[in-house]
Amino acid sequence: MKNQINIVKIRSFSILCVVVLGIFLITAGCTQTPSAVASSAPTSTGTPGEVAYTSNATLVAFVDSAAAYAKTNGKEKALAEFSNPNGSFVQGELYIYAYDFNGTTIAHPFSPEKIGVNRLAEPDANGGLFITDLRDAAINGSGYVRFYYINPAHNRTVEPKLGYVEKVDNDWFLGSGIYLAPA
Repeated sequence: MKNQINIVKIRSFSILCVVVLGIFLITAGCTQTPSAVASSAPTSTGTPGEVAYTSNATLVAFVDSAAAYAKTNGKEKALAEFSNPNGSFVQGELYIYAYDFNGTTIAHPFSPEKIGVNRLAEPDANGGLFITDLRDAAINGSGYVRFYYINPAHNRTVEPKLGYVEKVDNDWFLGSGIYLAPA
């Protein structure tokens, strides 16, 4: 009888040890400190090829400065500057594009073949009518639009992009956009 009690105690202790060890192994991955977990948030160390994301405030200030330039220098001079890939309105991932309210591209520094093309019915990578959405935001004065677009800096992968537009006058609007963290 005493041997049976000892065997039960040993088995109970063994089972308890296995359960405790199992719990420890399962939870071991859940107790890491945040610094030990890989982060998808961009950091800046100055390494070539590294992506640095632009803030929304910087995007808005960039578009505001382009609208001010257009109002000060006139439409013709502004459109020429906005279409210049080496101009003052190309800064890192930021560049200015311009459209009339019919949806026709009137300035673009990296897609000059799109100038004169109506893009209202052109879908983004997920099928959304992003130029229509940008125009609708600009009709109200200014606004943000999220859409999906090919990022040439990331091997032409489709990424979410946040566009910000501003109405210049009743004929046209301009905007820029920033790529968000890769999906």
